Amino acid sequence: MGMRLILFALSLGLTLISFQAYSQRGSTTLQYAFIGFAFISMGTALTSLSSQVEGWDQLFQLVETVPFIVGFSMLYVSLYR
Repeated sequence: MGMRLILFALSLGLTLISFQAYSQRGSTTLQYAFIGFAFISMGTALTSLSSQVEGWDQLFQLVETVPFIVGFSMLYVSLYR
């Protein structure tokens, strides 16, 4: 659980840094990067929660994958836009 908490803290840190960069510059690329990191942070949080909940394993595997797909897609868009 400790390593997952560290991973979540790091992902929140990246989200905060990307939000600050977007707030200062206001570019569309940084907006997509911020949204991507926010979804990756949500996926990390859901991954941490899934270890706490029993009996809903398959549902949580599906639900925790969706934010990662959206997050990495947004990062892809921010890099190639």
